[in-house]
Amino acid sequence: MPPAYRISEAAALLGVSDDTVRRWIDSSRLAARREGGGPAVIDGADLARVATQLREPPEPGATPSSARNRLAGIVTRVVRDTVMAQVEIQAGPFRLVSLMSREAADELGLDVGVRAVATVKATQVSVDVP
Repeated sequence: MPPAYRISEAAALLGVSDDTVRRWIDSSRLAARREGGGPAVIDGADLARVATQLREPPEPGATPSSARNRLAGIVTRVVRDTVMAQVEIQAGPFRLVSLMSREAADELGLDVGVRAVATVKATQVSVDVP
C-alpha cells in the first residue's frame, strides 16, 4: 500500500499549518480520504505533487546558478570569530547550518531575523527513511 499521511504529518512535511492543509483539501488542491471511521489521510504521491508546487522561483535578476535546491528561510543564529562565521537558517521544518568566511557573512548582512535563501549543491546526498 502506498504511503499515506495524516493532516498534521502532511503539514509538517510541507512546512505549513494544519489549517492550510485543510483549506487545500476543501479547495480540491489536495485530495484526502478516510479509511473506515479513521482520520483523513493524504496519499504520498499527491502530497509530493503539491510539495513541488511550493517551490519559490529565484528572485528576478538573481545570479544564474546550476543549483536547484533553494530553501528560503530566516536566520536564527550567527556565530562569528575573526575568520569564519556559522550561520543557522530555519527554512520551514528544516534547520540548515552554513560555514562561511566572516567577510561573506558581514557583506551579506547576515544577522538573526534576516530573510535568507540557502542554496544547496552537493555531489553526494544521503537519504534516510524514518
